[in-house]
Amino acid sequence: MAETPVYDLIVIGGGPAGYVAAIRAGQLGKKVACIELERAGGTCLNWGCIPSKALLKSAELYLKMKQAETFGLGVQGLTFDFAKIMQRSRNVADQMAKGVEFLFRKYKVDYFIGLGQVTVPGLVEITAGEHKGKFFKTQNVLLATGCKARRLPDLPVDGERIMTSREALVPRARPPASVAIIGAGAIGAEFAYFLNAFGSKVTMIEVLPQVVPAEDEEVARTLQRSFEKQGIVIHTGTKAENIQVGQDTVKLELVKGDHREALEVETVIVAIGVVANLEGAVSPKVKLDLDRGFVNVDGNYQTNVKGIYAAGDIIGPPWLAHAAMFRAVNAVNGMFGHGTPRLVKNSPGCTYCQPQIASIGLTEKAAKEKGVAYKVGRFPFLAVGKAVAAGEPEGFVKVLADPTTAEILGAHIIGADATELISEFSLAMTLEATVDEMHATIHPHPTFGEAVMEAAAAVLGEAIHI
Repeated sequence: MAETPVYDLIVIGGGPAGYVAAIRAGQLGKKVACIELERAGGTCLNWGCIPSKALLKSAELYLKMKQAETFGLGVQGLTFDFAKIMQRSRNVADQMAKGVEFLFRKYKVDYFIGLGQVTVPGLVEITAGEHKGKFFKTQNVLLATGCKARRLPDLPVDGERIMTSREALVPRARPPASVAIIGAGAIGAEFAYFLNAFGSKVTMIEVLPQVVPAEDEEVARTLQRSFEKQGIVIHTGTKAENIQVGQDTVKLELVKGDHREALEVETVIVAIGVVANLEGAVSPKVKLDLDRGFVNVDGNYQTNVKGIYAAGDIIGPPWLAHAAMFRAVNAVNGMFGHGTPRLVKNSPGCTYCQPQIASIGLTEKAAKEKGVAYKVGRFPFLAVGKAVAAGEPEGFVKVLADPTTAEILGAHIIGADATELISEFSLAMTLEATVDEMHATIHPHPTFGEAVMEAAAAVLGEAIHI
């Protein structure tokens, strides 16, 4: 044990929280190691956020090219190669993973592929992989093992008939002829848009009353209308029961109240959320305080065991990569006395189908449930010159503001570039800006961003272009 390396920090997990934490510690001049089971970047970079966005861009471009005549352009013989589309997504993920590995080298982060486990506080072992059996001493440990897809009980995932989002991202020669997507949250919506674009007959099944259940009700209704116009079949308030997996198809029943409807599809994608992924990361000797499998932490991101910290999805919602990165930086800063850690207060959520969805803060429903007074401002993209010129008039920007202080309580966007536009609201809420100040800020013309300014003005009854 005398030759066991000693670290200031060992990070277990190399996803958005893990690799960011390791790099931040390296920037602070600390001796740090990151142990990742698969590859730098974790699920998000390798099997989630990044490859899925590459696929969605292919779908968006393909559908836009099919509408070329609208722009006075002629396209003949338009086809697609699904295998190449899928492989491009893998190439993008590979490129980004190499970028993280480069940053590890730049900031002198020791990087190990394997399963890291906290044996006892201050001692980490690699229990699987090429470095199996190695032990490391460390002053601090950060658990950043994230989440994995929730599965339906008694429905084995085989990667062909039954998939989660991970299996759906594995390269294949063609899209399924038909697919049932169980769960209409962000992941379900993105796969529905992508597969429908390339000819799959898509059926979405959501047990709750609306698609994208976490979003504003107006936004959800707008997305459902758009999806149905695109040819996607949607069943809300509906359960999938009696799922029978055959050799070539899957049979299931759609149950809504007393009504039952049979459905047969080639593939089922289960997109019903996530569960904590802590298996193997902590030995039975280490008794962490957990809540439904997620790690409880204090305001410094430290667990109930001194010297063991946690950040990212493993500590619970919001299960978002950007929130994980925020948590990781703050955990490391606090750990080494570089400022007071901050917890996530307002984190934007994004769904990258078309139309895109982005939101932050309170929905109208949440405000009513909490008894929070608010005023609403809305502005449609149909009244934005840039949106009409770009052929993207669908959707709107909606702002909730305090009726007394005019401070922004929430913002909801559906439409083109929504996921880019939401950052203005994120910054505004961090700075406690008011709708008056947003209205008084000159926005360039013509841009999609004018809708943000006009929605803020609409709260005050001062929107000009509507």
